[in-house]
Amino acid sequence: MAGAKSLANKTEPFFNFGALSSFRTVFDETPQDRPLTPLQIRGKALADLLRSQGQERGKVHTSSGPRIGVALGGGSARGLTHIPYIEAMDELGLKPSVISGTSIGALIGAGWAAGMSGKELREHSFEVLGTLRIIAGRLWSTQIRGIGGLLKNGISVQLDAASVVDAFTPENFPLEFKDLKVPLYVVATDFQSWHQVVFNSGLLRPAIAGSLAIPSFFKPVIHNGHLLVDGGVVNPLPLDQADIDTDFLIGIDVAGDPSAHIAKTDHKAIDIWFGSAQIMMHSLTAHMMAAYPPDIYIRPHVQNFGAMEFWRVREIIAHAESEKDRFKRILEHKIEDYIQDRIEPIQSNPK
Repeated sequence: MAGAKSLANKTEPFFNFGALSSFRTVFDETPQDRPLTPLQIRGKALADLLRSQGQERGKVHTSSGPRIGVALGGGSARGLTHIPYIEAMDELGLKPSVISGTSIGALIGAGWAAGMSGKELREHSFEVLGTLRIIAGRLWSTQIRGIGGLLKNGISVQLDAASVVDAFTPENFPLEFKDLKVPLYVVATDFQSWHQVVFNSGLLRPAIAGSLAIPSFFKPVIHNGHLLVDGGVVNPLPLDQADIDTDFLIGIDVAGDPSAHIAKTDHKAIDIWFGSAQIMMHSLTAHMMAAYPPDIYIRPHVQNFGAMEFWRVREIIAHAESEKDRFKRILEHKIEDYIQDRIEPIQSNPK
C-alpha cells in the first residue's frame, strides 16, 4: 500500500506529482500489428540492461514495473472526461494495476478493467450517448420493456439503475469481477448503515448499478444484503481503494468547481440539487486526499456541462483534450527522468 503521504507540496490545481523516488513504469506487451511507442522501446531496453547486468553478476534482475492505482471519481455526465486520460495512458503504454471507481467512474472503470482501450470507450460512448433520441430510445427499451411492463409497473419518475447499466454497456460486458483483466473496486453507499460498501468480487453489474444510483433519480439497488445508493454520497473519489498494494496513485476528480457560475443567482431547482451535491463531494474528496494523497491529482474544468447532459458527450470529451495532452507530456517527462535515474547507477562498477 502506498500509505499516507504529506500534502505539503500539493499546490498545482490540476496535476501533482509527489514522491517519485518510488515511481516505476509499466511497459505493457504490445500486439504484433501495433508499433511500440518510444517510451515502451526505452523501457524494454532498460529491462534488457537490468537482466544482462544481473546475469554478469550471477543474479538475474527483473523489472515488472510499478503498480499504478487509478481512482475514477463520480460526476455524472462530467465523468466522461475520464476517457481522454485513459487514452493518454494507452498512448504512453501504461496500464493500471488497480482501478477504483465511484458512480460514472465505476461504469467507465469497469469497461477499462474489462480490457477496453480509451479509444474504444470513446467510440462506445459516442454510439450510445450521441443524441437525446439515442439515449431516450435505450432508456425506454429497458425501463418499460413493452406494453405489459407499462401496464404492470406504470411510469416511475425514478429510473432503474440496473436497467440503465444494461442499456449502456456493450453486449459482451463481463458478468463477474473475476472476468475482468484488471482488479476493480466499485464503491457504493449503504443507505441503511450510512457506510461505504466496496465490491471487488461477485456479480459486476449490480455493483455498478448501486454505485451510480443517484438518490431520487434512481431507485436504490438491493444487492448482497445492502440497500445501495450512489457511492459519491460517502466517497466521490475512492483513492483509498486505488491505493491498495500500489506504488503510484492517480486520482481523477470530475465533480467540477464553482468558477463558471460564481456570480449566477437564477439557478434552477435541479442546479441547486446537483450543486449542493458537488459541494458535499468536494469536502469529502479533500478529506480523502489528506488520508491518501495522490501522486497525480487531476481536476478538469467541467462546470460548463450539466450533470445530466450526457448527449453532449462529444463536447465534454473534446473539452478535456487540451488537459489530456498536458497530462501526457508531464507524465512522460517524469517517466523519462525515472528511466535515466535507473540506468545511471546500474552502469557504475559493482564493488
